[in-house]
Amino acid sequence: MKLGLLGGYSGRKISIPIDDIRHAESLGYESFWTAEAYGSDAVTPAAWILANTTRMKAGTAIMQMPARTPAMAAMTAMTLSELSGGRFICGLGASGPQVVEGWHGVPYGKPVTRLREYVRIMKQIIRREGPAVFDGQMYQLPYTGPGATGLGKPLKSILHCEHEIPIYAATITPNGVEAAAEVADGFFPVWMDPDQFHVFEGPIGKGFAKAGDGKDLTRFEIAPFVTVVMGDDLEACMAPIRENMALYIGGMGAKGKNFYTDYATRLGFGEAAARVQDLYLAGRKDEAMAAVPAELIDACHLVGPADRIRDRLQRWQAAGGKGHVSSMLLACRQPEAMALVAETML
Repeated sequence: MKLGLLGGYSGRKISIPIDDIRHAESLGYESFWTAEAYGSDAVTPAAWILANTTRMKAGTAIMQMPARTPAMAAMTAMTLSELSGGRFICGLGASGPQVVEGWHGVPYGKPVTRLREYVRIMKQIIRREGPAVFDGQMYQLPYTGPGATGLGKPLKSILHCEHEIPIYAATITPNGVEAAAEVADGFFPVWMDPDQFHVFEGPIGKGFAKAGDGKDLTRFEIAPFVTVVMGDDLEACMAPIRENMALYIGGMGAKGKNFYTDYATRLGFGEAAARVQDLYLAGRKDEAMAAVPAELIDACHLVGPADRIRDRLQRWQAAGGKGHVSSMLLACRQPEAMALVAETML
């Protein structure tokens, strides 16, 4: 089992806790992950972290695909990989229509189609087996659509990338997971119950079949986000997670069109998820938070006293032994909790 830390994106001010990151590196954490929404970007902090560490990898969770062309993402990934000696991991995601259309000013389009095309183009560029050529629904290289001059020509990257660059996708929908298993090297479930791999097993299998070449779980990383809050008061430890899960299950989308509500339903919490969404959309956010089941929080995250967390980590160890979880990416701000997980898992 590999361990990583989630850094998130900045608030009003940006600050990168380099001392904490170096401490995590000394504990054996393999990676640190940056993020972006509509403030700080994910790439610049990743570069800063790579320049200030020696062994730890830096990944983006996520780079917003609609904000960059596939070629720009490939150029960025190759540059960071070469400058860091192969320590960059490229994590991609569709983001959401509110940010894509409201902030970037481009169509949200078809996220699963975009993922397939985007990763294929990136891998073609990184491999440099020939000039990059692609004719898809969302991307064409060279571009020949409206406004084209007709002067575009297939090009091959000037930069040679000497290192493998893993590409992960953030997705939880069945179609998205299938696409990730087909074209990417791994995926991030926003949360995951390690005892319920069956939620992803079918789509992953379909994606492997489409990929061919014997692709299986030994060549595909599953790296869920796991929040860790250590303390004697179990409910107090759950409180910040309740807030986050209520936001996603209740507020990330409209009634009948919320991927996280659907995901919680597939995990066996359909009735509770519907109630959380109804309360959240009605503006009753405190009640929505209270309606998030403790059982769902406990299934997907690590909360409570040290001994309890150590005991609950056995579920993750078992899932890792089956190949159902490759890495745990921890949202954790407590040094003692970071050390506890490292001591137990590494």
